[in-house]
Amino acid sequence: MDMELFCYNDKHEINIKRNEDGNTGPVASPAVGLSHRPEGIFVSEESDSAYVRITPKNPLNLQAFTLCMRIATELKGRREIILFAYRTQDHDELNVWREKDGRLSLYLRSNSNAAMFNLLPLYEFPTHLCVTWESFTGATSFWLNGHRSMVKIYRRGHRVDPNGAVILGQDPDSLLGSFDKGQSFKGEISDVHMWDSILSTRQIWELYKNLSQAQGGNVIDWNSDQYQTFNNVVVLYNINK
Repeated sequence: MDMELFCYNDKHEINIKRNEDGNTGPVASPAVGLSHRPEGIFVSEESDSAYVRITPKNPLNLQAFTLCMRIATELKGRREIILFAYRTQDHDELNVWREKDGRLSLYLRSNSNAAMFNLLPLYEFPTHLCVTWESFTGATSFWLNGHRSMVKIYRRGHRVDPNGAVILGQDPDSLLGSFDKGQSFKGEISDVHMWDSILSTRQIWELYKNLSQAQGGNVIDWNSDQYQTFNNVVVLYNINK
């Protein structure tokens, strides 16, 4: 039997339900106004089962993108962490990792060929992280707290294919399964947005500063997309008041 755990409905339509299988979802949006939208998602322990699935507002059919999120983790040491995963039926189409040596990396339809960046470490204080890529030149950069890394050339002429699943917290080796606890995310994620273009330096700075004029993504929009949480994932509200 489904059980309603939380409901807020003043034309904002935020609902969390526990399904018969014990999972929660979906969280229906849009959640109008900062005081009512989810502030973050927290994964409290390493596992091979806790994750979040996001339903994008538009397909990930991309020749360029900007992907941003706010992220904090207490996982340290020589351990890889999946930060963002987009998997189609046959491929790991777009993955962002923290590698075992602490570098940040972008993989496009590859398990071995990546754009690697040796940047400041992730830790318990939230870091605003963006990655930008465009096919025509292959120009790829990471952005930490509004500041851009050097440009690296990666996967020039490539295209990201649609019809996949967007996952936070796990690296799926099949479309929605085959998770590895040793690669899982533990910590807090919020403000996940994706655009089908390269944002300007000013736009990324506005996102980092969480300014009111900052626009949500036109592919993934944290403020309006539907998502489902599975197993030991906590949805956080009003934590920044």
